[in-house]
Amino acid sequence: QIQLVESGGGLVQPGGSLRLSCAASGRTDNLYYMGWFRQAPGKEREFVAGISPSLLSILYGDSVKGRFTISRDNAKSSVYLQMNSLKPEDTAVYFCVAVRRFRPSQLITSEPDYWGQGTQVTVSS
Repeated sequence: QIQLVESGGGLVQPGGSLRLSCAASGRTDNLYYMGWFRQAPGKEREFVAGISPSLLSILYGDSVKGRFTISRDNAKSSVYLQMNSLKPEDTAVYFCVAVRRFRPSQLITSEPDYWGQGTQVTVSS
C-alpha cells in the first residue's frame, strides 16, 4: 500500500504563488505516474497535472497550462506543484495522486489508484 500526504495549501491573493508538496510512503517502489487533482465546491474533480517516473512525460490540465509547474524527486518519493498567477477559480481542495506500477499511464488523468487526503487552496483578496 502507498500513502500520500500533501502540504503547502493556504490562503493567497489573486496573482500570487503557492507551492504544494506531496510525500509518498509505504511501498514506494510501486509508484508509477504521480500528479495532482483538484475539486472546487459543487464541482467534479479535475485533473491538474501528472508526471512520469522518468520526468520526461508531463501533462497539464487546460485550465492551468502556463501557470502551474509539476516536478518530482524520486529519491524522496515526492511530487510538487508550483502554482503561479493564481486566480479565484483555482480555489479548491488539491489532492496528490499516483498510479500503481504496471498500470496504464493514462490513469493519472482519470482514475489514479492512490489519493491523498487533500489540502485546501483558497485564492481571495
